[in-house]
Amino acid sequence: MSRIGKLPIKIPDSVEVNSTQSNITVKGKFGTLQIKIPEIIQVKQDSNLLLVSSKNETRNARSLHGLYRTLINNMIIGVSEQFQVSLILQGVGYRAAVQGDSIILNLGYSHPVKITIPKEISVEVVQNTTINLKACDKEQLGLFASNIRSWRKPEPYKGKGILYQGEQIIRKAGKSGK
Repeated sequence: MSRIGKLPIKIPDSVEVNSTQSNITVKGKFGTLQIKIPEIIQVKQDSNLLLVSSKNETRNARSLHGLYRTLINNMIIGVSEQFQVSLILQGVGYRAAVQGDSIILNLGYSHPVKITIPKEISVEVVQNTTINLKACDKEQLGLFASNIRSWRKPEPYKGKGILYQGEQIIRKAGKSGK
């Protein structure tokens, strides 16, 4: 049995969970999320606890057990508190700005980079170099953050690029450091 999968999920008062045989819908103050559950996984709801279990003990069932427990827990946390990712633009002349439903990045290219913001994600730019992203869906948030980061990954020689908050870049010496 999965160690993570057998932990119960606590449901806050502000969150409403509806489960059927193959779907789970979670509603909260920040939105609604839905996930399809495979037949191997079984979800039982008590008053304010959610228990995820597997119907058999095959290797595939054990791996899906922990995965779906974590996905359901992330959905509950997302609709009640939201997830946040902060990106830092580090480099001379690197800037970001939000215009309508897109984010404009100046990253040292000959042209500004324009990225469309998904509806579920809210973007805030602080001091032109810090981008705060918030969403209730952790998967979409991480995907959008990595999409922004892919335009300028941090490089180890000068430390320039788009970094996650708190990320440390291990610097290399370069040619003169022999």
